[in-house]
Amino acid sequence: MDLKARSLQPNVKAVLLAKLREYKSDLNNLKSEHKRLASANSNQAARDDLLESGMADAMSVSANQRGRLMMSTERLNESSDRIKESRRTMLETEELGVSILQDLHQQRQSLLHANDTVFLLLKKEQLHGVDDNISKSKKILTNMSRRMSRNKWIISSIIVVLVVAIALILYFKLSK
Repeated sequence: MDLKARSLQPNVKAVLLAKLREYKSDLNNLKSEHKRLASANSNQAARDDLLESGMADAMSVSANQRGRLMMSTERLNESSDRIKESRRTMLETEELGVSILQDLHQQRQSLLHANDTVFLLLKKEQLHGVDDNISKSKKILTNMSRRMSRNKWIISSIIVVLVVAIALILYFKLSK
């Protein structure tokens, strides 16, 4: 518009340029007022939006936090129950283990006693066997001793007979 007004004749041009400047100044005033009002309204609207969304966010965050807190509490209670159950099971297992250890100790003692008894019986049996062997050996040694005595008597009597025979032979030979 400014270019068209400048291209017209000078008398019309001056009037139009003045009106144009007036319109431009009005337009600038209106724009600044619009900006001021728009910024005030937008600030107020933004503020209201923030407050509403903040309240809504706070309420949803609060509800969300409350829900998470309840879930966490429930999980914590479940974990506590599981720990109590595990502890009870552990105590039962420990009691069972102690009972088994006591039974094993009694069985060990029984086995040791049985082993000692068997050892003593075997020893007695071996001693009985040794007694039998000793008595057999005693009989054999007694028989050997008798034979030796008998052999000594026989040898002694042969020696005596030979000495007597030699003495007789010498007597007859020397006496002739």
